[in-house]
Amino acid sequence: MSTHPKVAGPDAVSDPTLAALLAQLDARHHGTICSTLVYGSCLRSGDIYDGLLDLYLICDNYRAAYRRPLLAAANWLLPPNVFYAEQKPVDDGNEGKTLRSKVTVISLQDFQTGCSPAWFESYIWGRFAQPTRILYARDQSVRGQIETALTQAAHTLLQKALPALPAQGSLLTLWEQSLSLSYATELRTERGGRAQELASTSLDFYGALTRHHASDLGFSFSLHTQDEELHYRSQIGTIKRRLATLAWALRRGQGKLLSIVRLIKALFTFEGGLDYIAWKLERHSGEEILIPDAVRRAPLIHLWGFFWGLYRRGIFK
Repeated sequence: MSTHPKVAGPDAVSDPTLAALLAQLDARHHGTICSTLVYGSCLRSGDIYDGLLDLYLICDNYRAAYRRPLLAAANWLLPPNVFYAEQKPVDDGNEGKTLRSKVTVISLQDFQTGCSPAWFESYIWGRFAQPTRILYARDQSVRGQIETALTQAAHTLLQKALPALPAQGSLLTLWEQSLSLSYATELRTERGGRAQELASTSLDFYGALTRHHASDLGFSFSLHTQDEELHYRSQIGTIKRRLATLAWALRRGQGKLLSIVRLIKALFTFEGGLDYIAWKLERHSGEEILIPDAVRRAPLIHLWGFFWGLYRRGIFK
């Protein structure tokens, strides 16, 4: 029986355009996709045709997933790889809208490791502690492995975050602050309040995971009801708290550097990568982003100054 809370969302059986997109992606990666996950803003809003659908493709291995050795090597050296894919409407449903997606590829082994404490960076376990829906799994064995990894991601985030948080508080505050720690390790373009929105809109989901992991975090942790709300209390030693604070400081430095490297890498894997970056920045910041001609001509030379200017304007955090 799965310990990961069930997450409602899109279904390829009832949406032929989504089914066609998944088939297209499986063919692109030569039948190596053993599971497909969806998470992010489109899952939360319930409208997968609004913006870019965030898809994670879990593949058997990189060599089999690509016919181009450089792509396989890039995915192996710094997972994951990011691509763009779209699917024209298959029928007249959804008002004939094109389904557009940001497609991220990672191997099953890297995904499992990335959800575990073995991965210092919070890039994977911070993301997949959030509500995630399994759109496709090759068989029950794969589904079970993915569900176990997703459950592990929440355990890892709680275990790493709690020593850096106050000793007690509400469940909402616990998850808002835990997600904020993970968000802060990347170059983010969202306005403030995103972690609070995530925690408040999925509090039942987070409550179920917290109850499941409460007795297995490696330190004293308990839940209780106060003023009709779920609260937590932890007892964690001073040394462990200091080490956790240092670890998160290191993750912030490491994560922001790797965010830049992943953006650079996406320029070579993501069709229209520069325009995607501009679109994403505009969508989350509310400001117009223009890509200079010099950046388009020679991105590896001029992108650094462009990013620095955006950072100084407060577009990146």
